Amino acid sequence: MKGTIKKIVTDKPFGFITVEGQSSDVFFHKDKVVGVSFEDLREGDTVTFTIEENERNGEKKTSAVNVERV
Repeated sequence: MKGTIKKIVTDKPFGFITVEGQSSDVFFHKDKVVGVSFEDLREGDTVTFTIEENERNGEKKTSAVNVERV
């Protein structure tokens, strides 16, 4: 998938990606960034990624993995 970094939470190692045509943003963790360091990413950067589904506290959650700046 392709999206744009909407928000990076610098004091916590995660951020959110906006995907055109989707109503909710996609969470990503610092450990799932490849090719560049998390600190090099900026809001507005275009990235490619894969969606991963996990279950937490009985709820299905999605997050981005293999996040790579284009």
